[in-house]
Amino acid sequence: MPDIIKLLPDNIANQIAAGEVVQRPASVVKELLENSVDAGSNQIQLIINNAGKNLIQVVDNGCGMSETDARMSFERHATSKIQNLGDLYQIHTLGFRGEALASIAAVAEVELKTKRSIDETGTLILADNSEIRNQEACATPDGTSIAVKNLFYNVPARKNFLKSNTIELRHIMEEFVRVALANPGIHFTMFNENEEVYHLRSGSLHQRIVSLFGKKYDEILVPVEEKTEFITLRGFIGKPDAARKVRGDQYFFANNRFIRNAYLNHAVTGAYEELLSSDSYPFYAVFMELDPSRIDINVHPTKTEIKFEDEKMIYAIMRAAIRKSLNQHHIAPGLNFDEEMTMRIPEPGAGTRDFVRTSGPGNTSANFYQESFLKNTQRASPEQWGELYKILENAESLPVEPSQKETDSEDQLPGIDESEQKPVVQLHLKYIVTSIRSGMIIVHQQLAHERILFEKYLEDIHTQSNYSQKLLFPEILELNTADYNLMAEILSDILNLGFDLEPFGKNAFMINGTPADMQEPGKKEFLEHIIEDYKNTAGADSYSKHEKLALAFAKNTSIKIGRPLAYNEMTRLIDELFACKTPYFSPEGRPALITISSDELDKKFRK
Repeated sequence: MPDIIKLLPDNIANQIAAGEVVQRPASVVKELLENSVDAGSNQIQLIINNAGKNLIQVVDNGCGMSETDARMSFERHATSKIQNLGDLYQIHTLGFRGEALASIAAVAEVELKTKRSIDETGTLILADNSEIRNQEACATPDGTSIAVKNLFYNVPARKNFLKSNTIELRHIMEEFVRVALANPGIHFTMFNENEEVYHLRSGSLHQRIVSLFGKKYDEILVPVEEKTEFITLRGFIGKPDAARKVRGDQYFFANNRFIRNAYLNHAVTGAYEELLSSDSYPFYAVFMELDPSRIDINVHPTKTEIKFEDEKMIYAIMRAAIRKSLNQHHIAPGLNFDEEMTMRIPEPGAGTRDFVRTSGPGNTSANFYQESFLKNTQRASPEQWGELYKILENAESLPVEPSQKETDSEDQLPGIDESEQKPVVQLHLKYIVTSIRSGMIIVHQQLAHERILFEKYLEDIHTQSNYSQKLLFPEILELNTADYNLMAEILSDILNLGFDLEPFGKNAFMINGTPADMQEPGKKEFLEHIIEDYKNTAGADSYSKHEKLALAFAKNTSIKIGRPLAYNEMTRLIDELFACKTPYFSPEGRPALITISSDELDKKFRK
């Protein structure tokens, strides 16, 4: 039998490596920007066409490369940043894997122009499909320009998996923002379809944050600074009153490298303690500087997940430092840094629910009921009955008969005879309980209303049936560049939902009118929440553009937990819920109601 194990050809091996390094256009942007930073540049320009599918170009004024180095940069495992095994544990640079250009050239057409200041001429290299097609001398400024064209032209299956231009461009802008935020001393510019998106002059971290996220951040930033023998922390956090209802602008950097870490995220949010509700998320951009030998940054191809030698210690220092900053700016009660360090530190990797206090006003039986009783099922399980009984015993309101005023109101639901009114109970200002022919139902008032509004707004978007009410005094909505572009993309649908908006200068809109049925007092804040919810929809790929917008509107206009409801409102909510196409679940798939049959009730009272 002949031998069957063979070495892969270079072009196939490079494409396999590219599968790790180049997942989408944003991956190319990340690699090229990091290389430009490592080259000592103080000016970096990013140019994008067709969301990076046709062109990604990065131009810098860094150190440039010699003719030999330019050629070697396209070889696999070629890098200037690692010379021996020990260097792996002392990495101070960003791009060090030695596969970036080789991987990019395996799935795209690449044009490289580079020149050192000591050379009279530069070097031009054209490469594609892992082969150097041309190399020659050229006239070019000091530094490096890399143009990546026709990404995935030779891997059509990969190209077909790319998302819409809007989504891909958003990922590109996220990578750009991360690199720009980590390097405020570098002048960054970004162009999309020949239009300038960002123009970020070199300056302080505070100035860079304001330039990236908008002028309003100038007033909400609280500095963080702490230095210990183990780690140095610096950066900014946001004031509690500027926190958002969805996760948004939250950044960790370890030795100037952007990372994700849910454990340390909990350290930050935990420092706010009673200052924030459980569904609010503060802004932060925190930089950690520590000995490179104490971290392992090569555990993931994108290098955004790293391992710390002592994560518990970092957690404690992070939490104490942020608490101290809040105290110094008279936002939180004073706490001694050393005392704060001795507080209980949760185990790394534990879920957020593991950190919830076991007592206190925020942990009532209703909280457990929402998490446990409604978690994944439409019907109650035997184990959940005990908790249900406790809740029923402590109901804030008893079955009520409608008053004469309510009965005669225009809001009374049609088709319901007064003599047949059913008892309705509101529990913990969160659930509605009523009887049905086969037993009883328990409705989650907020999730049920989200379902009702979701279907209404979807219809309004398609039929343009919502009307606008003119404002006596128009308001100006100022956004950062990314949010402005997003708003411009969905503007026509926003107008269909009843808002009257028009562009007003750079990165701003004039609010001339709002939906006629809108009761929210803050128009600007409402639209900001819509944008955040639209951007951060969980499982966004499973929603269409219209569904994401309808969901964002529904979440921000629905009846919230904690609001007392009159008899009319409760019965109307139930009837409107059952008139929906999908009444049993919220738009995000959570149960909006559960049913308990009479048989199940009877079984509980048998011997």
